[in-house]
Amino acid sequence: MGEQRGRRVVGGTLALLVPAVVLALVIALGVTLWGRGDLNALICDGDCGPANVVPPAALALDEVPRSAAPDAPDAGTVDPGKLQAAVAPGLADAALGPHVGFAAVGADGTALYGSGAGTFAPASTTKVLTGYAALATIDPATRFSTTVVRSADGIVLVGGGDPYLATKPRARGDDRVFQADLTTLARRTAKALTASGTTAVTLGYDASLFTGPDASPTWEDSYVSADIVTRISALWTDQGVSDSGAGLADDPADDAARTFARLLADEGIDVKGDPSAVTAGAGAAAVAEVRSATLAQIVETLVRVSDNEAAEVVLRHVGLAAGGPGSFDGGTAAVKAALTAGGIATDGLVLNDGSGLSRDNRIAPSTLAQTLQVARGTPRASGLLADLPVSGFTGTLVGRFADLKAARGTVRAKTGTLSGIHSLAGYALDADSRPVIFAVMSDRADRDLPLQAQAALDRVAAAIATCSCGARE
Repeated sequence: MGEQRGRRVVGGTLALLVPAVVLALVIALGVTLWGRGDLNALICDGDCGPANVVPPAALALDEVPRSAAPDAPDAGTVDPGKLQAAVAPGLADAALGPHVGFAAVGADGTALYGSGAGTFAPASTTKVLTGYAALATIDPATRFSTTVVRSADGIVLVGGGDPYLATKPRARGDDRVFQADLTTLARRTAKALTASGTTAVTLGYDASLFTGPDASPTWEDSYVSADIVTRISALWTDQGVSDSGAGLADDPADDAARTFARLLADEGIDVKGDPSAVTAGAGAAAVAEVRSATLAQIVETLVRVSDNEAAEVVLRHVGLAAGGPGSFDGGTAAVKAALTAGGIATDGLVLNDGSGLSRDNRIAPSTLAQTLQVARGTPRASGLLADLPVSGFTGTLVGRFADLKAARGTVRAKTGTLSGIHSLAGYALDADSRPVIFAVMSDRADRDLPLQAQAALDRVAAAIATCSCGARE
């Protein structure tokens, strides 16, 4: 009996042990796949976003990082010659075309290596400058209010330049940048009106915070006509996606006001006639408001997903904060001033917008690299380094570096892409965790081979990530 009982104990132990081992292996495999980013598409349909993805340990940064990359005091400095040897083959890749520029600096600002003279059309790496200027000029905790105020015979919906104002509240798991919505504003407005005995109003709307053209004269005509980008406005909802479902609104402010009128009606307030464009009176009594995400959260999202509309709205806020107009001209002048104030070289810099949609923009690779390095040492702007997409994991880099396993998770960079124009600006950790801040740009690539050009840029960044570039080796 004892022997049989012993066999049962052994058998029972094995019956428990085998599933436990299998479960442990499954968990280990899952952790490995998650860490490599292989589950992004399955779990999050692509970019898991900052709320759901823990960046690889090598690139983990504080919410407001103290430096552009983890400190590596024992790794030594970067040898410029070794860095040049590592990146030179990639920079010579035919896929990048005949006009290629590169600049790299150390975390302390020391110039490491550069090639390619002059400036380049930057595409969306322009957002690096816009993001830096915004954080350096405006308190990152700033929020933008969309308000309703009293008018002589009704109310006025006043746009405050919230680039992510939505029609409806977003689910708790959505990007934290969506914090204000017209449905909530309508409910608060209706409650205040009803409490004062008002159940019928006229509705005006005021989008006068921003001035100048709502589309850059240097943009391709098709950008607006083909619904590639929304006309920029201080008042819109869902970034100008028409309430009728017919693409982007021709007049985002008017469309937002009509949506708001409908939402007020749902709350029992009768809106007489159609909304009309007005200018709210100075000191008009407030009825209700909703507030945007913080500027820091807005910049994080626009950099990570390369949001053109949000970049143009933020550009106008930079112009206003600097004492100029909220326009293309006012914003770009303020960005240049912020760069100059930061000691960043701006030789040859030409800016026409904040998003990089303009093919007439010109930026030197050294300006991009220096901007990131200066942001590192600027407390208000240091969050820009943490905003950059992680190679193979987040934002516009989620689908890249697939064939460069050694570089997945060791590069953070902002992408830039227009037809024939490709750029990458960020930082990489070399094989021994030495940080290298870099920018690589190409603006005469074959327009028919965009994926090959992107892959070539990725190989340049990967060359840094896999280089043992220590000066004392």
